[in-house]
Amino acid sequence: MFLIVGLGNPGRSYRYTRHNVGFMVIDRLREQETRFGFPEWKPDKKFQAELSGTQIDNEKIILAKPMTYMNESGVAVQKIASYYQIPRDRIIVIHDDKDLDLGTIRVQTDRGHAGHNGVKSIFQHIGQDGVIRIRVGIKSTNERKMRDVPKFVLGKFGFFERGQVEQMLDLTVRRIMELIRES
Repeated sequence: MFLIVGLGNPGRSYRYTRHNVGFMVIDRLREQETRFGFPEWKPDKKFQAELSGTQIDNEKIILAKPMTYMNESGVAVQKIASYYQIPRDRIIVIHDDKDLDLGTIRVQTDRGHAGHNGVKSIFQHIGQDGVIRIRVGIKSTNERKMRDVPKFVLGKFGFFERGQVEQMLDLTVRRIMELIRES
């Protein structure tokens, strides 16, 4: 069983912001992989998340979008992982990374949170050993935009960035599917 978690913030005002790239990836995964029959998102109050799940190549897959806001993502992840008894090395967390160029993705395990509050919360609640992280680059080439980090990450992608974002979402989905199949 895999738990695939996209990090972001709930609510319309955050929908297409840089900080919600984790939600964007997991939405794309659910939409693109229709051959696996992911159902619509189901809000689950017990887990404080929206969930969707299916079976892929004899692997049960749970997709989750924590509704706890970014800084408390670990609350939802811990509840889901504990209930389904999912070990950390079967948890994939997708999140934005302001230090990676837009369009870049990095997959890693056993590294620190690098100041990302959503990842920090997850590590505080379940530990970090074995957790697979997919860091999705959101960095702008406009240095002026990068000066005010909270404003930057909560801002929306620009018109000229949208093509790169679309490619990045598709690339990240492909990488997630590779990780599942490699297990």
